[in-house]
Amino acid sequence: MTFSLHGLAVSTGIAIGRAHLVSNATLEVAQYQIREKDIPAEITRFEVALAAVYAELEALRMEASAAGAPNELVAFVSVHAMLLSDPMLSDMPKDIIRERRCNAEWALVQQLDALTEQFEAFEDAYLRERKNDVVQVVERVLKALLGKSRKLARKAGKDEDLIVVAHDLSPADTIQFRNLRVGGFVTDMGGFTSHTAIVARSLSIPALVGMHHARPLVRDDDLLIVDGTTGTLIVNPDERILEEYRLKKSAIELQRSRLKRIKTAKAATLDGLDIALYSNIELPRDVDQVREMNSDGIGLFRTEFMFMNRDDLPDEDEQFEAYRSVAKAMAGKPVTIRTLDIGADKQARALRVVNRDEPNPALGLRAIRYCLAEPKLFLTQLRAILRASHYGKIRILIPMIAHISEIEQTLALIETAKLQLRDARQKFDPVIEVGGMIEIPAAALALGPFIKRLDFLSIGTNDLAQYTLAIDRTDEAVSHLYDPFHPAVLRLVAGVIQTGARANVPVSVCGEMAGDHLMTKLLIGMGLRYFSLHPAQLLEIKQQVLMSNASQLATRVSRILRLDEPDRIRELVLKL
Repeated sequence: MTFSLHGLAVSTGIAIGRAHLVSNATLEVAQYQIREKDIPAEITRFEVALAAVYAELEALRMEASAAGAPNELVAFVSVHAMLLSDPMLSDMPKDIIRERRCNAEWALVQQLDALTEQFEAFEDAYLRERKNDVVQVVERVLKALLGKSRKLARKAGKDEDLIVVAHDLSPADTIQFRNLRVGGFVTDMGGFTSHTAIVARSLSIPALVGMHHARPLVRDDDLLIVDGTTGTLIVNPDERILEEYRLKKSAIELQRSRLKRIKTAKAATLDGLDIALYSNIELPRDVDQVREMNSDGIGLFRTEFMFMNRDDLPDEDEQFEAYRSVAKAMAGKPVTIRTLDIGADKQARALRVVNRDEPNPALGLRAIRYCLAEPKLFLTQLRAILRASHYGKIRILIPMIAHISEIEQTLALIETAKLQLRDARQKFDPVIEVGGMIEIPAAALALGPFIKRLDFLSIGTNDLAQYTLAIDRTDEAVSHLYDPFHPAVLRLVAGVIQTGARANVPVSVCGEMAGDHLMTKLLIGMGLRYFSLHPAQLLEIKQQVLMSNASQLATRVSRILRLDEPDRIRELVLKL
C-alpha cells in the first residue's frame, strides 16, 4: 500500500531505497527479580556492558578521525563517551540494582526515566533536546546488555541505497553511513538543531526528522522515497511516482556535477563586479575543504570549537599552532579569526562560569561579554592570534558587540597583548586588522562609533534575525516564526552594508543568509561584496553570482526593501 508521511526536512536532496529498521532497545526491556547473592554478578554484567560501549565509542571516534569524517561527528561521539562516564549513568543504576534487586536493563531504564524528566524541565529548548543524547547512550548500553549489535550490517542491493528508519539515531551510529550505501535516514525524534540533523547536513545525506510515527508504520525492505526538500516520506510508491522522483534525483545529481566546472572561475557579476567568496571553518582540518573549493579566504574561524568537548583549556601554544597552521595553509589569503564566542547553546566544560544556570542564556554572559569578564583567558587567545599573524594575513573579529565600551576595552587588551609579545621578543603583525560582528540590532542601528574604531564588519544574520524577531530558532514551538525575509531583518542588513560602503569599511555576511542561494542576488542588490559560508555551499553561491547583474539588482532590491509583507518580499526575491 502506498502512503506518505511528513516531517521536518533537515538535509536536502532525494533518496530512493529500501527501508532498514533500527530497533529501539528501551522498548524491549523486561523486568525480573534477582537473588541477593546474584547482585554482585549483575553489577559486574552492567560494568562489562559499560566498558564494552566505551571501547566501542572510542573505536568509532578514532575511525571517524582517521576517515576524515566531519568534525561534528567526532565531537558528538566524544560527548556520548563523556555522558557514559557520568555517575548519573554509570553509578546510579548500580544502586537501583542493589536496592530493588532487579536486572541491570531495568535499573538503567528507570534511571533514564528520571534523567529525561529532569531534562524536560529545562526552559531552554536546546538543553531540553540534549536529553536525546542521554537516550542514545542508554540505548547503546542496553543493546550491549541484551547482546544485540548496534551495527548496520545489511548491504544495499546492486542499484539500491539503504534508508535507515529509527526512533532516533545517535551521531555515533551515523559514522557507519560512510561504510554502507546509506542514501538517507528518517527518525521519529529530532528537530532542526538535533545532532543527527547537523550530521546529516555535514554528510550531505537527505534526512527527515520529527516524523513521530514513521518507525512503527514502516516495515523492513519497504521501498521508500525521502524528499529532503518538502519533508515528505513516500512508502511503497507506484511506478509513476517512482519514475518522477528518479528524474528529480538525476537532475539534482547532474546539477551538482555541473557546478564543479566553475570551481576555478572568478566570482564576478555579469557587469564585471568582483565578489569575494570566503569560507567558514570550525577547526584547522577544515582548511583542506576550503582550498579544494578555491575559496578567496576564510571569513570566519569559529575558535570556540577548540574549547568545546574537552576537560581542559587549549593553552597559548596550542592555539598559536592551530592558527598558524591555517594561516600558512591559506598562503597569503585572508584568515579572519573570531575570538571566543562561548555561551548560550555553545558550552565548554572547562569554562565553569559559562555553564552556570541562566534565566536566558542567549541574553547573558556570552561572546565578548564573557571574554572581557575573563581578561586572562582573553589575553591568552589574543597573544596566540597575534603570534600567528606573522605567518599569514590574519584578521581579528570580535563577536556580539553592542557598546562602544566593549570595542574600547577590546582594543586596549589587544594593545596589552602586543606589548607583552614585544617584551617577549615575539614577532607579530603590528597593523593587524580588527573587525566586529554585527548581530545585535542595537549595533546595526548605531554603527557610527564602530565604523570609526574598526577596520571591517561582519554581519551574523542568524543572531541578528533571532534578536530582531525575538525568536529562539532552537525552540520548535516558535521556530516557524523565524523568517529571514522579514522586512525588519532585511532593512537592518541592508543598512549595515550601505553604511559600511559609504564609510569605505568592508562588510561581509557570515550567517546562514550568505549560504542560501535564494538570498544571493538580494544581498548583491543591497551592495554586499563579501560572502562567508560553508565550503560545501560555495559553488552554488558562485553560480548565482555569475548570473547576476549588480547594477540592475540594486534598483530592483531598493524597491523590494520598501515592502512590508514578508510573503510578497519572498515572492519578488525568487524572481530576481
